[in-house]
Amino acid sequence: MSGTELVMYEEEFLKIQDILEKLRKEANAEFVILVDKAGQQIASTGNLRNIDTTSLASLTAGNVAATDGLAKLIGEKEFSILFHEGEKDSIHISIVDQRLILVVIFDEHSSLGLVRLRVKKAQGDLSDVFKEVLKKADQHMAGKGQEQSPFAEITDEDIDSLFSE
Repeated sequence: MSGTELVMYEEEFLKIQDILEKLRKEANAEFVILVDKAGQQIASTGNLRNIDTTSLASLTAGNVAATDGLAKLIGEKEFSILFHEGEKDSIHISIVDQRLILVVIFDEHSSLGLVRLRVKKAQGDLSDVFKEVLKKADQHMAGKGQEQSPFAEITDEDIDSLFSE
């Protein structure tokens, strides 16, 4: 994906919310959050149970960054899936298009296999939405380049005459 700064429109945000909610239901997960690699929360859905989503987003991005370092040490490009199993809850973390981090928190009412299966479908859907976002961002930037600057008609002579006595 390009390095274009993203501006998300409501239409795409609602699509992302729908994808996350569908994933949450189909994977029987407690909570799903989408984060960028800088640690900024993009969207979330589910039972927050007093989870600090800002900290969750930041720590997840840090976890992915640390794991990327481990991958490079052993000659891998990245580890696209991370899994942490706890006593009650588990966390499945996956990378979408090398730019986004999809986090699914689930308990004993689901299974790793089910989560992995449903995440795979959601990753494709999210990738499609972000291609739309990038396309709009590129179109916006291209349109911006065609706009006339308010200073375009000012010449060097105009500036010189303004500051000369």
